[in-house]
Amino acid sequence: MKVLLVIVGPTGVGKTEVCLRVAERLGIPVINADSRQMYAEIPIGTAAPDHAQLSRVKHYFVGQLHLTDYYSASRFEQDVLSLLQTDEAFTHSDVALMSGGSMMYVDAVCNGIDDIPTIDEETRAYMKDRLEHEGLQRLVEELRVLDPAYYAIVDRRNTRRVVHALEICHCTGRTYTSFRTRQCAPRWFTTVKIGLHRERQELYDRINRRVLSMVDHGFIEEALRVYPYRSENSLNTVGFKEMFEYLDGLCTLDNAITRIQNNTRKYARKQITWYKRDETVRWFHPDDFDGIMSYIQQKINS
Repeated sequence: MKVLLVIVGPTGVGKTEVCLRVAERLGIPVINADSRQMYAEIPIGTAAPDHAQLSRVKHYFVGQLHLTDYYSASRFEQDVLSLLQTDEAFTHSDVALMSGGSMMYVDAVCNGIDDIPTIDEETRAYMKDRLEHEGLQRLVEELRVLDPAYYAIVDRRNTRRVVHALEICHCTGRTYTSFRTRQCAPRWFTTVKIGLHRERQELYDRINRRVLSMVDHGFIEEALRVYPYRSENSLNTVGFKEMFEYLDGLCTLDNAITRIQNNTRKYARKQITWYKRDETVRWFHPDDFDGIMSYIQQKINS
């Protein structure tokens, strides 16, 4: 039986180094499941693996997209399953490794995702124009009318989810809710999930330091380079939103950095809450590499 190792955990916990060591030990590549690290233009702001790390282990889905490219959890599911069926991820070994902090991307590969229709370019352009000229709140009110069931549960501050639900409504004439069956898809491999955790203050300190390191390594310059694309969904993420406000002169750099740290910590808490609901995850401190490898070998050999 093929085994897909999945290493999850909040941003800043140390997934990258653990994955590199696991991949090196097993002689396998890493499948990246961080949706923002897939964009080539923003490696600093997304803490993507650097050149030295990419040289250590082959990675899939790092830097292969551009900011204007459309991508989704559904496409990621299809691409990863295709990779596992046809490429070296499972060809040369019965074990593959996937890791990242994008919860819906991980869930799509492990459990499947609802068969949501692909949005045509005309509808996508129409909704993008409306968001720009009418604002999010107007679209939220429209969602309340067109799909009250989804309106009741969606994060109404999440632009991507609100817009996508409306795209489905306009494109198909049906509610987004009607496509959300939540049925687990069959897989030909066994999934083994490993969660990485640190004490809260330890994690928060790492997050704070990482933001400062990003700034020291050119985050401001990177944000300035992609500033013309700020309306793209690929840049609707913690870090760039705050940095764009600094570039607009709406806040000081110190204030932008503090807000990035605060919002990154909030996002980490959201990730922890999501993963803690999954009882199949086995948790380890990132420093317990021997314990992690022992658990992996046990699962592979069972």
